[in-house]
Amino acid sequence: MKNLVMSVLLLLPLAVPAQAVEEPSWSDLSASIFDERTLFDGSDIIAIDSPYRTDNDSRTLIAAQIEAPSGRMLGKVTLVLDENPMPVSAVFSFDEPMPRFFFQATMRINGPTPLHVVAETTDGQLFVAESFVKTSGQGACAAPPGTDPKEALASLGNMTIGIDALPGNGTSLDLLGGSALRDKQVDVDISHPSHSGMQMDQISLLFLPMRYVENVDIDLDGAGYVDMTGSISLSENPRVSLSVPARTQTVDVTMTDTDGTVSKAQKSLAGY
Repeated sequence: MKNLVMSVLLLLPLAVPAQAVEEPSWSDLSASIFDERTLFDGSDIIAIDSPYRTDNDSRTLIAAQIEAPSGRMLGKVTLVLDENPMPVSAVFSFDEPMPRFFFQATMRINGPTPLHVVAETTDGQLFVAESFVKTSGQGACAAPPGTDPKEALASLGNMTIGIDALPGNGTSLDLLGGSALRDKQVDVDISHPSHSGMQMDQISLLFLPMRYVENVDIDLDGAGYVDMTGSISLSENPRVSLSVPARTQTVDVTMTDTDGTVSKAQKSLAGY
């Protein structure tokens, strides 16, 4: 997924008044993103955790737990925030087929929107589940940055890696019966302003150039695991969390942004 040109991101013209834009339906949007392939109901294999109404449009936690259908394996998972300027908000591509996968990320929610999580199996089948998030109307993708842009550049690319327990034990994300999920949760905190191209510098009143986290490549124990393709939907200083096998000893993360900046971090999980 490195250096992926996401031509289907459908970046909406900013000069058109919102009320004049007819928002695409999910059927139209999904046809554009997935080339009119059939999407099967995935509500029994995909559990989404999203707030009914976010209390912070600029930093909303969206999570999903996916279990591959019987006899199949996962190859890719896509998060779509339908009404965001870049609907295709995060794509997780697996280096090896996966029986199950959990992700959580801090996202910008530009306005009230349906959201969809689409799981693609290695035999090419697509499964989809849906949720909906209401917002406070802040217009998060155009909201001013939370930090001074020059200060943000000084720490851009710094990353920390943490370890946590996966959610489960009766929560809405627990597809596999709690203790059956013997995976760990790795949290990757990325220092990055994630400029959307729609934000205005509060001093110069000029628009800040678009610059966001384009790729997050995660290797486990020296081998490829998952590549995440990002978008302007990622929050400022995003946190991306995902499941890793319990036996994992080391995690290596490489972040690349749209300006070509590359940074790396490593974490030993021994003892957890």
